[in-house]
Amino acid sequence: MKLNEIKDNEGSTHSRKRVGRGIGSGSGKTGGRGVKGQKARSGVSINGFEGGQMPIYRRLPKRGFNNIFASEFVTVSLARLQTAIDAKKLDPKATVDAAALKAAGVIRRAKDGVRILSDGELKAKLSIEVAGASKAAIEKIEKAGGNIKLLSAAAE
Repeated sequence: MKLNEIKDNEGSTHSRKRVGRGIGSGSGKTGGRGVKGQKARSGVSINGFEGGQMPIYRRLPKRGFNNIFASEFVTVSLARLQTAIDAKKLDPKATVDAAALKAAGVIRRAKDGVRILSDGELKAKLSIEVAGASKAAIEKIEKAGGNIKLLSAAAE
């Protein structure tokens, strides 16, 4: 393949259609908009309009709310920790915290903290410092001979 041989696939691009350029063009006069009426005019936006009937988005009740004070944790499974250790990205002897997980590429950003979940098995003996963990995850970590320290959520 040469740079001067690169071109689009046949039929992948269409030339622009010039509308409203005389009746001989096939799309003159009304410009493909049919005959008169509201939709033929410019500046018309009637999405969600149901002809004067009460629209569905107003008939249905509003539900729920979004708590702006809720903490958003990044979840990390034990299986993900084990694969990072097997790939030599995480050092099992060092303390595993949010910064170490980010450096190892396990998480992208810490958000409000890291929460460990129990899916998968953990073979390595780890010392973990995170914002939260499930009960099952704590049991598995301690069963593997490691220890876990939960940071207080108020530490900002």
